[in-house]
Amino acid sequence: MLAKNQSPKESFARYVRILQDEICHALEALDGEAVFIEDQWNRDGGGGGWTRIMDGGRLFEKAGVNVSAVHGRTPEVIKNQVPESAAEFYATGISLVIHPINPMIPTVHANFRFFQLMDTEGNIVDGWFGGGADLTPYYLFEEDAVHFHQTLKDACDRHDPSHYPKFKDWCDRYFRNHHRKEQRGIGGLFFDHLRLSEDIEANSAHQSFVEDAGNAFLPAYLPIVEQRQSMPFTPEQKKWQEIRRGRYVEFNLIHDRGTLFGLKSNGRIESIFMSLPPTVRWAYDLHPEPGSPEAKLMDVLYQPKAWV
Repeated sequence: MLAKNQSPKESFARYVRILQDEICHALEALDGEAVFIEDQWNRDGGGGGWTRIMDGGRLFEKAGVNVSAVHGRTPEVIKNQVPESAAEFYATGISLVIHPINPMIPTVHANFRFFQLMDTEGNIVDGWFGGGADLTPYYLFEEDAVHFHQTLKDACDRHDPSHYPKFKDWCDRYFRNHHRKEQRGIGGLFFDHLRLSEDIEANSAHQSFVEDAGNAFLPAYLPIVEQRQSMPFTPEQKKWQEIRRGRYVEFNLIHDRGTLFGLKSNGRIESIFMSLPPTVRWAYDLHPEPGSPEAKLMDVLYQPKAWV
């Protein structure tokens, strides 16, 4: 059990607000036309958030960068998964999804969060960090996949060389449409339950790693956008993008734990569904032509690859 003053929640809450500003400003500068609108909201039961949405831009069809800091009574949907003494919870984090117009630019997702549970006297009975970032291309450029993974690996290696292989594998196992036996994208990092303990230095190391991973997002993604933004594309390639976006929707609504938790705990629907793309389609029993660029993508979605 940790005392109240051992919680990193205030410092991490400040960090995600700063990161939100940095990401939004960078995306606006790169797009050059659209700007984010901010919707500040309050949660029934305690806390609230800042949802920022950009749409109709030159590069980005829809981008959402959300920050929340919520608290209250421990939700019923997780009571059988947490200590019996956990009467209250606190959660803060940043969650973002960027859907580009050009199908040569991949969709990207990232999430970095902190969650803790308290007893009736305010003592911390459990707490942990989680998060990650992953890339969902529509057309595979191997150098982009290598760059994305290498940037995340560099952030991991500054803290623990075992982080990248462990969290890359976790990402491949998590972001998978099991009902289709295929990956959502080409992965990245996913980690959870980096737990608080009475070791203050260990807690600080967890927080430092998560923040470093968050800081790696822009250098991992923006160079890919810059490289692909001017590539031409056809209506058929746009159609393929929308078909693959359908797989993105399937994952989020069927498998994603954060989405499901939000829906089952009376979360804010607009913030939960900001991850969904603006245009999407499903085609019956579609199979790409062997040897095509679309088939090349599917090859690595059926069998995850070691990129670095």
